[in-house]
This record gives sequence, structure tokens and C-alpha cells, in this order.
Amino acid sequence: MLVMLSIKNLAVIEEIDVYFHKGFHVLSGETGAGKSIIIDALGLIAGGRSSAEIVRYGCDKSEMEALFELRSTHPVWSTLARLGIQGTAEEHLVIRREVTSSGKSTARINGQLVNLSMLREVGEQLVNIHGQHEHQSLMKPERHLGLLDTFGDVKIGPVKLKYNEQYSSYIKIERELRELQENSQKTYQMMDLYRFQLEEIATANLQPGEDESLEEERLRLSHSEKMMEAVAGGYHNLNGEGTMGAISVAMSRLSDISRYDSKNLDPLVEQLQSAYYQLEDVVYQLRNYQENIEFNPGRLEEVESRLNMISGLRRKYGENVEQILAYYAKIQRETDLLENKDEHLLKLEAKRDKLRAQLLETGERLSKLRRDAAGELSKQVEAELKDLQMQRTSLQVKIDYIADPNGIEWNDRRIRITRQGIDTAEFLISPNPGEPLRPMGKIASGGELSRIMLALKSIFARHEQVPVLVFDEVDTGVSGRAAQSIAEKLFKLSSECQVFSITHLPQVACMADHQYLIEKHIVGDRTATHVVSLHEDGRVDELARMLGGVEITEKTNHHALEMLKLAEARKDGGSAYAVH
Repeated sequence: MLVMLSIKNLAVIEEIDVYFHKGFHVLSGETGAGKSIIIDALGLIAGGRSSAEIVRYGCDKSEMEALFELRSTHPVWSTLARLGIQGTAEEHLVIRREVTSSGKSTARINGQLVNLSMLREVGEQLVNIHGQHEHQSLMKPERHLGLLDTFGDVKIGPVKLKYNEQYSSYIKIERELRELQENSQKTYQMMDLYRFQLEEIATANLQPGEDESLEEERLRLSHSEKMMEAVAGGYHNLNGEGTMGAISVAMSRLSDISRYDSKNLDPLVEQLQSAYYQLEDVVYQLRNYQENIEFNPGRLEEVESRLNMISGLRRKYGENVEQILAYYAKIQRETDLLENKDEHLLKLEAKRDKLRAQLLETGERLSKLRRDAAGELSKQVEAELKDLQMQRTSLQVKIDYIADPNGIEWNDRRIRITRQGIDTAEFLISPNPGEPLRPMGKIASGGELSRIMLALKSIFARHEQVPVLVFDEVDTGVSGRAAQSIAEKLFKLSSECQVFSITHLPQVACMADHQYLIEKHIVGDRTATHVVSLHEDGRVDELARMLGGVEITEKTNHHALEMLKLAEARKDGGSAYAVH
């Protein structure tokens, strides 16, 4: 669960630290007080996109920090381990996000810097935020397939992954076929050039690394006289009566007297002997090197000529011999492809047809799993809707092939293959018995869409293990008994995860385990938002404000207190009635 949220210099929030608990939390307050800013902060913690505009005016940066307490079995720990982030269930998981006034953002998980994609991957396993207008996604049929796949992910996920891999291979072959067909004319025009280039590079008979070895040889050959003079002089200085002779004489003299002071002189004799043998080895090597120094103007001319030829090829085909050879292999493949175009086309078409057959087979398996999941999802949503005062509503998830007159023939129909599969999904509802099922987006009201989305979130909460579920005004467009049913559903949902809800409805607020008042104050010439954790008297006052608006009477206060008592009875399993 989320234990603590710290926010500093975010929009109108100067600095707040809020502590949370298990269960159902409600955030209430006047419109514009800053309730959604707190949700925005959680969204940033979970990897949401940031901008410079969120930084409080006059400040250098915004800072947000969240502490999570999680079970050792939660999947986020394996995600952290895979990302190389230290963490253990024995300690809090700490996420920190900073956004500067220039728009730059940094994030840390348990003190380790992470990029936005890593933060988002972790955040998606911790926080699920239902925005104010998210229920409107139900009006977009293109979003319905994703919702269905989320519901059936345990069975659908592995098959969908296999389908996506096959689809990528299929698209790659399709692209190769298209390029071969479309670029044939252009490549024909390049054939003469390619043949010339192939012959020019092949005639050069280049070897990998040849240019580097030739440069080294040219350097030696062009300075051979100077090298001979230096090596001969060094050999002469060391050999004969020179250094070697002097060291030999010194060794002989010291050896003669070492018996008088062996402790000090023997080590010196050993060092001289070692130096003598090392110098002797150098002398032998210098003699051999001197014998191999080559005065060969003819070879130097050959090397210069070869390097000039390679230089000309480098100007045309690459920065070094390796790149020239790589270019040669490339145009050789393209030439072969063109000269044997029909053969290549047949091979690619056969491979394409085989991949397409495999893809369609997997797509059909995916379609069957989706149909099975659609039936189960419909049952579960209808069961949830009964608790939300929509007990007569029928819901069906319609699965059908993606029709395309110019598509692929499959099961006596023309269909289109997409990355998501060969299906479309659309939620159909019938709000009243006897009415036909119709597209949800065309007949559902805002209040109905809110409750359907809440039903889906309740179902998904049982399938996923996201510990923090946030609803930003999920009760928009409802009132009376429908509002009460939403409140009860949110409370029930909080037994499975930690639930937060921004609300303006007293029916929802009274069912909370914990309530926070978000309010604005003007200090000096600046506005700042504060968060107050409300206890019994404070909750009564806030509920009275939500009930009565500006005019709060003794009767309103009494009504608010009664609502809280009825809510407590309801939460304890007793009977309670909806307050209208």
C-alpha cells in the first residue's frame, strides 16, 4: 500500500506530507482546491509525463516522494531485480521524482537513478489511476479489445505474444517482397554501375587490414637508412670494448673482492650479471634487426602504388578496407537478387504464405480465447452492475473478424490481419429488458459509463495485483441510490487493495475509512494548498458542507452525522439505507 506521499512546489502546493492507511480513502474539498494535483503527483510517481508548467511559480523544481509497503510476494520485486534495483519487502519501496523549471525530470527508486521507461514499468505495478474522463474510453470501440485482453491476460497473453512475434516476421517478409517488386526498375538502371564497382573492387583483391599493414611498411621503408644508422651505432656502442666490455671488467673485479664482504657485494655482482645478460640479448637482437633492415626503393614504390589504389577505393566505397569489402558484399547480394529476381520472388512468396498460414492459425486460437473471455467478462460485469443499481442491464462483448473487401480470404470471408489480431471487439449493452443490444458509446449515459468502468476496474483488481487504485470523480453523473451503490462498491473494493477517490458526493465520502480535506489558503500574496486528515468532528463538518453548500444548519450537521453512522453500520455488515 501507499504509506506516505510528500509533495513540494507542485502547482499550488507548496509543501505537504500526507500519511495513508489501509482501506478506502476519500479526498474532498471545494472545486479548484487542488485535489487533482495530488492525483497528478501520484501519476508522476508512477511514470507519467511531466512538463515545466507543473513547477510552482518562482521555484526551481518540483519534488515528489512516495513510500510503499508491499508483500514479499508482490511481482514488483522481481521487476526491480531484473532492472538491477536494490529492494526488499522488509523495507519501504521509495520512489522520488523531480521536475525542474526547465522541464527536465529525474527519478530514483530506492535511491538509484532510473529512466522514465523503467519508472513507468515499476509504477504500472503499483498505482492504477482512473482519470476524470477515462470512462469515456468505453465510447471508443477501438479500446474495447485491449480491455478484453487485459481481463483474459492469463490465457490470452502467451498466445498474443506468439502472434505478435509471427506478425513481425510476416510483415518483414511482406516488406521485402514489396521492396523487391517496387525497386526492380530502379535496380536495373543500377546494374551497369554495380557490375563496374564489383569488378573494380574484386580486381583489387583486398585483404582485411591490408591498408594498415601497408602504412606501417611504408613508414619503415621510407626511413630505412636512418634506422640502419641508428641501429648500427647502438650495436657498436654496446658490443665489443664498449658497454659490454666495461660491465664484464666490473663484474670480474667485484667478484675478486666479494669474498671480503659477500653480504654487500654479492647482490651487486648478481645485478651486474643480470644487466650483462639482458644487454647481451639486446645486442643479439640489434644484430638480427640490422641484418633485416631493407633498402628497397622498388618495394617502397610498390607499397606507395598499392596505397594510392586503396585510397582511390576508399574515396568511393568506404573509410577503410573493411568498409569497402562490406560494400562489395552488399552490392553483390543486390546484384544476385536482381539477376535471380523471379527465383527470389518465388522463395519469398512461399515463405510469406507459410508465415501467413501460421499467423492465421495463431490468430484463430487468439480469437477463440477472446470469445471465451468475452462470455466470462460479460457475466462478471453484469454481476458487478447489479451492485451498482444497473441490475437489469445486459452486456455483451461482440467479437468479429476485421472485415476488409481487399483482405485475405479466411473462413469464407475477407479479413484484415493487424498487429492486435484478426478480431474486433465491441461492448454492447441493453439498459432495459426487451431492448436490443446496442453499441455502448451510442446509448450509455455518463453515469452508466462511470459505473460500467467501475465494474471493470473491480474485476481487473481481482486479476491484477496493483496495490493502489485511484478514482478521480468516478461518480460523475450519478446521484441518489446510484451514488450510494458506487460508494459501497469502492468500499468493498478496498478490501482487495488500497482505494483512493476524489469526490463531491456525500454518499461516497461517508463510506470512506479515511477522509482528507483539500483546501486552499492565501498566505501573504501566494496561494497554497493544504491537506487535513479529518476525524469524526471534521468529517461531520465536511459532509455538512458537501450536503448544504454555503448554508450549513444544525439540521445539515445532524444529517451528516446520521450519514456517517449509517455508513459505519453498512460497513459492519448491518442494514442501512441510501440517503437522498
